Amino acid sequence: MVIMHIDANSAYLSWTAVNLLESGYPLDVRKVPSVIAGDPNNRHGIILAKSIPAKKFGIKTGESLFEAKQKCNELLVFPPNYDLYLLCSDAMFSILSEYSPKIQRYSVDECFLDFTNSLKRFGNAVAIAYEMKERIKEELGFTVNIGVSCNKVLAKMASELKKPDQVHTLFPEEIPAKMWPLSVEELFMVGKATSKKLRRININTIGDLAKADPIHMKALLKSHGEMVWRFANGMDESPVVLNSDVIQKGVGNSTTIAYDVTTQREAHMVLLALCERTAMRLRKLRKKASLISISVKSHTFIRYSHQIQLYDFLDSTMDIYHYACLLFDESWKGEGVRQIGVSVSNFGEMNHEQLSMFSNDRAKIEKNSCLDQTLDQIRSRFGERSIVRGSFANGNVDPIQGGVNDGNYLMMGGYKQ
Repeated sequence: MVIMHIDANSAYLSWTAVNLLESGYPLDVRKVPSVIAGDPNNRHGIILAKSIPAKKFGIKTGESLFEAKQKCNELLVFPPNYDLYLLCSDAMFSILSEYSPKIQRYSVDECFLDFTNSLKRFGNAVAIAYEMKERIKEELGFTVNIGVSCNKVLAKMASELKKPDQVHTLFPEEIPAKMWPLSVEELFMVGKATSKKLRRININTIGDLAKADPIHMKALLKSHGEMVWRFANGMDESPVVLNSDVIQKGVGNSTTIAYDVTTQREAHMVLLALCERTAMRLRKLRKKASLISISVKSHTFIRYSHQIQLYDFLDSTMDIYHYACLLFDESWKGEGVRQIGVSVSNFGEMNHEQLSMFSNDRAKIEKNSCLDQTLDQIRSRFGERSIVRGSFANGNVDPIQGGVNDGNYLMMGGYKQ
């Protein structure tokens, strides 16, 4: 067996950097202190990705934007763009699929590739891994790490050994020298809670775990203990499961407002702005949804959510907005609101439609559908804010809120109009 693990280096940051360069931005943000986080003009933001120069300032993924700014005043902050990331992931997958049809997309920025049956055609696996790495860098503009081994867990551990832009092997005979000296936290599937229990009994490295009594590990951590002991010894029989898509189970957007929203009308306007983008993304996926959810964070940081399961499937902006407002009104107690989110899930195909025999809304549904299609076409051609609803005129609410996806990405397999 020959398995590869391909992992995009600082994916969100790298993909944003390439898109910015392609759009004429004068700086490669990977080479300066920069992060992907929430809108710096608002009051929120968790660090999702960081550049190598930002890491040197002690900035960590998961900390607040406020904390990161305290460490580096000149930190550049960019919002996440999840639609762009999926596009980049698809472009990477397209190149990899030329080398093997058996690819498991583990997340948006990493996948496993079974190269076993490709050896006869392509030859040396390590040489091909370097070829893949260079093609992704030259054709797509970002770097990856590739781990090569005989199973998935060793391939993944190999890809983590040294970053960025590297190819590493980690075959069974290399485990004592390359993997066992690493701290136990670096082993796949060993999180903070598990490592704390292991260190309590003086298991500090992966080697310590590998040499431990598996019966003791199972007694300490139950079935998880047996699994991580096997991983520490390089044992993994799980196959590369073929899947060609990053499975998307839902679409949603949220925003933290720069001030506390205290009126129902203004909260509804924020919901409409969120529903605009949510519905556009849903239609772009050519899906309809039957589960609509809203989430709210109050000015006192209390979180709550509400959802409704429908009997039919929707993709209309105004239909989703209608239910989002109902959910908000049912759950809101009049307190100040600092964050609102809207999401849709339980997907059906575009042709899924269920009408009641007592309904007279067929004309309204067709009208909304035609309106949404027209708006999508205009925004696709001229930009998302080329046309907005009149209700946002002279107001303080941004008419389209949530994740961003403006423009086409030629370097990422997009198209030119």
